Amino acid sequence: MQVLIIGSGIAGLACAVRMRSLGLAVDVFEANDYPGGKLTAFHSKGYRFDAGPSLFTMPYLVEELFEIAGKDPSNHFQYQKIDVSCQYFFADGTQITAWADSERLADEIQKNIGVDGGVVKKYLQESRFIYEKAAHIFLENSLHQWETWLTREVAKALVHIPHFYLNTNLNALNKKKLKHPKLVQLFDRYATYNGSNPYQTPGIMASIPHLEYNIGTFFPTGGMHAITQSLYQLAVDLGARFHFNRKVESIITDGGMAQGIKVKGQVAKGDIVVSNMDVFPTYRQLLPHETQPEKSLKQERSSSALIFYWGIREQFEGLHLHNIFFSEDYQKEFESIFRKKEIADDPTIYVNITSKYQTGDAPEGCENWFVMVNTPANYGQDWDKWIKIIRNKVMDKLTKHLNQPIRELIESEAILDPRSIESSTQSYRGSLYGTSSNSKMAAFLRHPNFTRKIKGLYFCGGSVHPGGGIPLCLLSAKIVSDLVQKYELD
Repeated sequence: MQVLIIGSGIAGLACAVRMRSLGLAVDVFEANDYPGGKLTAFHSKGYRFDAGPSLFTMPYLVEELFEIAGKDPSNHFQYQKIDVSCQYFFADGTQITAWADSERLADEIQKNIGVDGGVVKKYLQESRFIYEKAAHIFLENSLHQWETWLTREVAKALVHIPHFYLNTNLNALNKKKLKHPKLVQLFDRYATYNGSNPYQTPGIMASIPHLEYNIGTFFPTGGMHAITQSLYQLAVDLGARFHFNRKVESIITDGGMAQGIKVKGQVAKGDIVVSNMDVFPTYRQLLPHETQPEKSLKQERSSSALIFYWGIREQFEGLHLHNIFFSEDYQKEFESIFRKKEIADDPTIYVNITSKYQTGDAPEGCENWFVMVNTPANYGQDWDKWIKIIRNKVMDKLTKHLNQPIRELIESEAILDPRSIESSTQSYRGSLYGTSSNSKMAAFLRHPNFTRKIKGLYFCGGSVHPGGGIPLCLLSAKIVSDLVQKYELD
């Protein structure tokens, strides 16, 4: 059988590996001249930057792809566990080193803000409980097939639904469980891991910290782009064929079946079509003749980002791989992003520095800073104006916290904003995670990995189930593979 994959983002690469491992012929069509989608990299004036995702958790999902291909992952992809999940800086000067270990984190919080460490340990135990009971249902299976809900495992898990906190938002849950404002803000931040608002997203998101503090945070040798490189090479080694600079113009259907795609006026026939393209332009641009799933397509978009890539002529011992400089009024920040569709006056700043672990990523005595603030999706705002305003605010804030004149230390700069995210990755409105998870029904309203209207057409990537971010994109490819085995090969 011939599989045609549209897009070579991380989910498209994983899907190519899985389809080839099933013995299917695979051709991947990519509009850009490189694989990886958002998970790419670039060099500037002696600095190397990972352009997109910067947090790596659940490495077994990458290793699994090598294993199903019959290869030893350690021969093709290496990584290390890091000691510090994140360094947090609060508006009043308080700092917390978030050790990637629940015991050390609890001790750190008790020492720095006076909260009993037992409160943190209890919270992380509950985080583990929610994840272990809910993740298999919500993340590893299609939620849109009745068979998913009829297993004994799911029946057991459904007993615990009241403990998944679907009827309360994450901020309200954290206020109840953690109480201290700084601790609440720290754990509210996990809503941003899928581009959502902690004052709206359901409390089940309290499961996310489990990944960092109970399992661990990791760093790939060679940087995040090494994930793309290793999976691309694996797919090629397995026989997948990649066609770059080949933007797909349409998906061809006939009689309720996918028949192939059209690229540069030429038809490529296939038995199975998998779109790793954002589901919104997939329907609007590639399937305009088909019935549009308006309920899914009209869901609120996730946040986007404004990113400054700075080559810094200095090294900062007080910074780690991941660093957060919090805003003083977190609720106001999210009201700006999701209600006003503006960047907050006092945005939270994320700084990622891979040269802390990969010395070749910056010249000697220097650091490569990936500096990001959360923004609304692209609704036609005056981004040029906002870039100037936020750039100055970010430099002023970092200068204050670090007691160093950041402006004078920047010797290389590149900028990515929601417009360029949208144009380079086809992510509708530049949203990083497809739709937001700002309601308890979000997981069910997100577009499924298949459509009952067109046989042989499947979807993977951050805009469909189970959501955005590297782990979830990899899981979306696994779900598609399971569906193909069930409905196309059995």
